[in-house]
Amino acid sequence: MHKRFQRAYTSIKENTFVGCAKIATVGGFCDIDLIVVKATSPDDIPLRDRYVLQLLKIFSVSPTSYRTFATSFSRRFSKTKCWRVALKCLILLHRLLRALPYNSPFRTELLWTRSNGYLSLDPCPFRDTSSSNSHDYTHFISSYANLLNEALDCLTIDCVDTYIDPEESTDDENDEEHETLIPTYPDKMKLVAEKLEILPQLQTLIDCVIDCKPEGAAARSFLIQCALKYIIRDSFFCYNNYRCEIVSVLDHLIQLPYRSCMTAFGVYKKAAVQADHLSEFYDWCKSVGLCGSYEYPFVDRIPEIQIQALESFLDGMWQLTESSSSSPMASTVESSSSSLEDEKPLIRFNNWVQFDDDDEKNEEHALITFATNDNVMTWEVLLEASADSDGGSSNDLNEENGDDLRIQVYNPYVVNPFY
Repeated sequence: MHKRFQRAYTSIKENTFVGCAKIATVGGFCDIDLIVVKATSPDDIPLRDRYVLQLLKIFSVSPTSYRTFATSFSRRFSKTKCWRVALKCLILLHRLLRALPYNSPFRTELLWTRSNGYLSLDPCPFRDTSSSNSHDYTHFISSYANLLNEALDCLTIDCVDTYIDPEESTDDENDEEHETLIPTYPDKMKLVAEKLEILPQLQTLIDCVIDCKPEGAAARSFLIQCALKYIIRDSFFCYNNYRCEIVSVLDHLIQLPYRSCMTAFGVYKKAAVQADHLSEFYDWCKSVGLCGSYEYPFVDRIPEIQIQALESFLDGMWQLTESSSSSPMASTVESSSSSLEDEKPLIRFNNWVQFDDDDEKNEEHALITFATNDNVMTWEVLLEASADSDGGSSNDLNEENGDDLRIQVYNPYVVNPFY
């Protein structure tokens, strides 16, 4: 009996608000509060386009009306207990977000209203008392409000487009712009880092879209199906951007730092699970008849074996990098020096001749010498033989150290055998 009384009271209250708004409009009063009340009437008729157009016209004439709408919307949405009124409020907000540009003050005023506590979309305080299946409608309204809240946060990214007059642009500026068309490696990495910040937000939006799947009596409501069409069409655009961005990040996965690389792998791993849920959601929407079958994008399924292969590849790559970087330079030098001691030296200077100012010749011990084989005829051996045949000073050195090849310093006091 108490629930029936609440339903009747809610219906009478909402209809009274709408009746008063219509009477005020006929009397010559046209206010944003009246438009919001008339647009969110408690009936099963979808939101009419004329109310959206009226609000857009008022926004274009009076920019200060953005805050007035945000306050009126917050008051209407927070005080209602009827799921039809709450759903039409969210549809109205959704359509205005789609119609207005990204850098309009509309989103700024909504964020200001939310930060001051006048508007609460997540968590949503709405509780339906106007129907017997209040739980199903309350769940859908809460999911839809959470989706709009996330979309409002994502759309606050700076996307101001700068306009450049073509008449004022000079040839030098055109040349500079032509040069900047080819991105450098730091620019590519900066772009990939920005995409890594956007991808988790897009994944959150897709999760909110999947959570908007109605259950029970809410799935059979015509008004909720109309709201789902707006949600699904926006999800098409979101998923196409998401798929392009994640492919671009995976192309530069190996070039990223370790932390960014693991973040990209986590996004890719979550995308594999998310693709299955999104495909099931789209299949349900097709079975209900929401939008045309040709409008749905192809959902790329990521096999589990591909995730495992990429994970093992990244683990092996970073283990190899850590093992190579952790070895100290001293151990490398010691290992190289020990290996050189074990092997026979290939080069050694036998006689290094130094000349003092008094023309005194001091012979020192050899440091590097060539280890060659007598049986192997090389161009060094032939050159040494030709020098020996001319009777140069190298004969004395050959008598001391055998048949090994020597490297001598040029001595200007020795007679040149070639003259």
